[in-house]
Amino acid sequence: MPGLAGTLGFIVLYFLLQFVAGFVAGLAVAVAIVIKIVFRHGVTGMAGMGHQIQTALIQPDMQAWLTIITLIASAVTMLWQARKRWPQMWSKAQPPGFGFVMPTVPAFFAVAIALGIAVPVLGGLLTQLLAGHRPLQQDIQQLGVHSQLASRIALALVIVTLGPLVEELLFRGMLLSALMRRLRVGWAVLISSLVFVLIHLPGLQLQWYALPDLLLLALAVSWIRLRSGSIWPAVLTHGINNALAVLFWFVAFKPPG
Repeated sequence: MPGLAGTLGFIVLYFLLQFVAGFVAGLAVAVAIVIKIVFRHGVTGMAGMGHQIQTALIQPDMQAWLTIITLIASAVTMLWQARKRWPQMWSKAQPPGFGFVMPTVPAFFAVAIALGIAVPVLGGLLTQLLAGHRPLQQDIQQLGVHSQLASRIALALVIVTLGPLVEELLFRGMLLSALMRRLRVGWAVLISSLVFVLIHLPGLQLQWYALPDLLLLALAVSWIRLRSGSIWPAVLTHGINNALAVLFWFVAFKPPG
């Protein structure tokens, strides 16, 4: 089992991989644009190439697909590495295991669904109370709102499925387990939840009033992960929470154009 330092390093590596994967994907797009320009117009077409590359990369749909590629690449890499490095922990139900087993009682899936619906509703009300009239801005939301339908659907699928899976592995599988080896359960749950909240703060553009909503989600998925003896109900709750968030991309905003 990785120690606390190794676990935190693994989490940092996940976000570093997102940066690297995003850079590589963007570079690949830029190279493709250069090849296309040279093929069509020859060397003379390279005069305004920098502007054309920048214009292409800032398009909402391009940003959405680069984000999709980035999230898939980093998430799959981390899941594969965790499965490869700690196979004995993968299917161990309770911490220090990662909990990739069926829950002790199947009814926990129903509880997970109820939590997935209740948490964003309560968290949303709490956010509105704290924010007042200030709008809540989120980087991923801006991509979803301004991209075309196909890009919007693809991005939503990744956020609802793969995103919760890898984040539950990192925070409720690995970090919670590492903390429980040193601390009481309550402190381990609280600290792992706070780390989860703070890591998401940059994506929320440092809007502090959105943090209680994330903390409520983190505490809920920690509780159901420990009570059920499985990571899957936590993944389900997390996924439903994300699904309700991205639902506004489709019903609360007009499509671009």
